[in-house]
Amino acid sequence: MSVKSDKWIRKMALEHKMIEPFTDKQVRAGVISYGLSSYGYDIRIADEFKIFTNINSSIVDPKNFDPRSFVDFKGDVCIIPPNSFALARTIEYFRIPRSVITVCVGKSTYARCGIIVNVTPFEPEWEGIVTLEVSNTTPLPAKIYANEGIAQVLFFESDEQCETSYADKKGKYQAQQNLTLPRL
Repeated sequence: MSVKSDKWIRKMALEHKMIEPFTDKQVRAGVISYGLSSYGYDIRIADEFKIFTNINSSIVDPKNFDPRSFVDFKGDVCIIPPNSFALARTIEYFRIPRSVITVCVGKSTYARCGIIVNVTPFEPEWEGIVTLEVSNTTPLPAKIYANEGIAQVLFFESDEQCETSYADKKGKYQAQQNLTLPRL
């Protein structure tokens, strides 16, 4: 298994529509960077957010998730309350090849502010819009900037294809088109 370079990512994005829309270079001027980097791709966060709230005194239960635990927000800047989180989605749509798995890590600009991004790996043959969880670990409100970089995706390719892909398993988050809440 090897990490893939910008040359491989560019080819896969342009020839196989692995990332759409695809930004062929790193965009940095006045924004938190996004686009193609040396060994990864910096994804952008869209302007749709679900901000966690406890106004209903709910219990967070992944088997029986109460959507009333979120307040919907659309805008260029999202304020995440102290010690809370928001769900969001990427601008980019991904189509992961059968021999590839990804790891996604938060951008250091946000991490240095106590803002952590959690995304599970994109499994072989998974496709869709990525749902992101953005945690504010600080005791202060935190700003998240829509349409700018939020995390970096690293692509790892195996020398052989997996026996069972995410598509083969008919994964519950396959081909998601929007920000998607937990499913059982």
